[in-house]
Amino acid sequence: MVFFAVMKVTRFPYRHVIWDWNGTLLDDRWLCIESINRLLERRNLPPITMEIYDRIFGFPVRDYYQKAGFDFNREPFEVPALEFIQLYDAKKSECRLQPGAREVIEEMHRSGCRQYLLSASETLILNELVRLHGISEYFVKIKGLDNHYAQGKTDLGRDLLQEINPEPGFVVMIGDTCHDEEVALELGIPCILFDGGHFTRERLKACSSRIISSLEELITG
Repeated sequence: MVFFAVMKVTRFPYRHVIWDWNGTLLDDRWLCIESINRLLERRNLPPITMEIYDRIFGFPVRDYYQKAGFDFNREPFEVPALEFIQLYDAKKSECRLQPGAREVIEEMHRSGCRQYLLSASETLILNELVRLHGISEYFVKIKGLDNHYAQGKTDLGRDLLQEINPEPGFVVMIGDTCHDEEVALELGIPCILFDGGHFTRERLKACSSRIISSLEELITG
């Protein structure tokens, strides 16, 4: 006889969950580092290490590119930004979901939570990846950008909240960067931060939100 362990949602008071995608549900940090280094190599610039990435990555993305070594006096930001998305797009299917991500969103769905995606990713890529991983059915709405420049997440969030129209106190955002907390604060909702994505735990400590080291913590206590 085989017994299956079933995770149960415990002490999770929210009815609406707004998920970030990159780094939070999708483990794509490695691909972002690989892609930015390809761009730097093309420009005869030194690559960044994982440690440097952990220190300089952030939003707005333009500032991150400058810290990585790009000179926008020589070329506009849009040029490497589009090159990056082409490199990312070519290998995006190799990215896997974060450990426990599928089980957590499935259990939240079973418990009656309504889930949404809010991402600075371009909408077409976002929808393609969600379908690729077979989790489209768990999201009521998916909100991405109509460009490749990772701008405007707060405005998207405002639009999403208007569409959700949740009862106050029953919606939360889950992300992996301090920017996610900034967006949540602008929206007037709490945030939970996962330290296995694009920001290290040390950087997340600068935020005031709860920090988790595994997504399973959301539903197991």
